[in-house]
Amino acid sequence: MLDLPLPSQPAEISQRIGITDVTIKYHRPLVNDRKIWGGLVPYGAVWRAGANENTTITFSDPVLIEGKPLDKGTYGLHMIPTADEWTIIFSKNSTSWGSFTYDQKEDALRVSVKPSAAEMHNALTYDFDQLKPDSAIVLLEWEKLAVPFKVSVDVHDLVQASLKRQLRNLSQYTWMSWDDAASYLVKEKVDLDEALTYANKSIENEDRYENEMTKSTILTALDRKEEAAVAQKKALSLANPLQVHTFARQLQAEKRTDEAFAIFRENAKKHPDEWFVHVGLARVYSAQGKFDDAAKEMKLAQDKAPDVQKAYLATLESKLETKQDINP
Repeated sequence: MLDLPLPSQPAEISQRIGITDVTIKYHRPLVNDRKIWGGLVPYGAVWRAGANENTTITFSDPVLIEGKPLDKGTYGLHMIPTADEWTIIFSKNSTSWGSFTYDQKEDALRVSVKPSAAEMHNALTYDFDQLKPDSAIVLLEWEKLAVPFKVSVDVHDLVQASLKRQLRNLSQYTWMSWDDAASYLVKEKVDLDEALTYANKSIENEDRYENEMTKSTILTALDRKEEAAVAQKKALSLANPLQVHTFARQLQAEKRTDEAFAIFRENAKKHPDEWFVHVGLARVYSAQGKFDDAAKEMKLAQDKAPDVQKAYLATLESKLETKQDINP
């Protein structure tokens, strides 16, 4: 076939859900003042869900469609519309022209969904809506109708399997890869024992503030508090002054004020020439109601800080001069 403009132009849309890619390839017929539903697209008959050759949908991993399992792969996407309910068909045959040779024996899955009224779409459109970490709604929208079906994935299982594969390649030789894997698992509260294994692997590659702190976080989640405290102490011994300051700010956000202030003070003793340690001391004095001392420390911080920080620090100093606490 010659490559010429088509009345129903081809289109493609993709969406990643977790680490799973969903891609729809289709052609976009126009309404052009025609009766679509129950007219151009008859009720009760298999429809190609687009124009020209098969509309296709590809999943890079196994998924659930409306809660029903479907293996990874490329499928021909067909639909059977009625006034009240639609059947969505995923066919193992994805290379035919339209639905003219559709064979139900080639179905991989059928699901039923309810259509709904929608804003006018002259061109048939596919879209992804209601995106969540583990699911999305695929929408066919044409004329004044929308037809949704839900695609969901088992993100945690897929990511864990993917991590095992990735950590067998060159990634296994960097501390960061193991630490990223451990951080993901503890953040998602998934397989904390595996997360701890990954953190220890990271430390074996290179013992750093970041992976010791990750280990401490995992041990805390496992309710192994004494071991968590040891890992945290080790992390702080490896940290640079800014990492120490940032950790203290994190403790403040977690309402662990006394611990944060102790770290601010110790950091200032060890690194008096760093501008941010004066910000830490200012926060300590501010919490104690010693606003004049706090303002002096903030002034010292401004004198040494990079230009990009000066305006923010000046705002904090102004608050201190009017006796306002600068702590959260």
